[in-house]
Amino acid sequence: MTLHIDTPLLDSRPLGLMTGRGIWLKMDALQPAGSFKIRGIGLACEHHARNGKRRFVSSSGGNAGVAVAYAGRRLAIPVSVYVPETASERAKALIRQEGAELFVHGASWQETNERALASVGDDAVLIHPFDDPALWNGHATMIDEVVRAGAAFDAVALSVGGGGLLCGVAEGLARNGLTDVPILAVETQGAASLAAAIEAGKLIELPAITSLATTLGAKKVCARAFELTQTHRIESIVVSDRAAVDACMRFLDDHRVLVEPACGATLALAYSHADLLASYERVLFIVCGGVTASLTQLQSWKEIASKELVA
Repeated sequence: MTLHIDTPLLDSRPLGLMTGRGIWLKMDALQPAGSFKIRGIGLACEHHARNGKRRFVSSSGGNAGVAVAYAGRRLAIPVSVYVPETASERAKALIRQEGAELFVHGASWQETNERALASVGDDAVLIHPFDDPALWNGHATMIDEVVRAGAAFDAVALSVGGGGLLCGVAEGLARNGLTDVPILAVETQGAASLAAAIEAGKLIELPAITSLATTLGAKKVCARAFELTQTHRIESIVVSDRAAVDACMRFLDDHRVLVEPACGATLALAYSHADLLASYERVLFIVCGGVTASLTQLQSWKEIASKELVA
């Protein structure tokens, strides 16, 4: 028994007609903690619980914190979650709803993480939001599920924040003999740390996160994510906040599921940038979800983002 569930795999008629391609949707927005994060985080929390840890600590802009809080409640282990000042009120409310202790510190995740690390004692463990092989192993299960379902695909589209999802999907492809399948790695302007690293040819840190997609707000991707750009075919794509928010709204109409802009960035490939899919016959979209956005907040973001030009 795991803390995550096998999620639906949908053949999207709306996105298929729109793009002229076959579009699979791996619906991890339907995980009990609201995002794909519970796959790897649940696995890591179960491991640490078996090894005697008595408190979980999380540093997260939202989704990872909710996932750790959910895992702690299920495992009856106390959780302390540290979030940056950019975390939404909804994210903070959901973390508290799961029974976790919440602390707000720092303008960015990096500052938040430093404070979280300082709070870890002998009986506690920091559950990293994206840079941990145990997480990647858990996230890889979504590819295992797609392969078990017999679904053929010739590319995977996903969002990149710190790179944990990218690392997990790459691991899932590798262990299913699909290393030749390219990954379309999507970020938003103002949070494009992977694109910046690829352009620089080395890991670099963004000066600040300015995107509305705050849960993509790692100023530097993990080393493994950058390494994958050297060994796996990864296409780096950057879209505007406007395109990401618009994709969230249209996806809600098409599939009756609300996701946040961090996920909308991936969906924007179908809604605003279908030309980038022209080389592929059937694309697997990781609908990573996200619980930090409400419909009211999405509408507010839409007003802000409407002033931008679509990337």
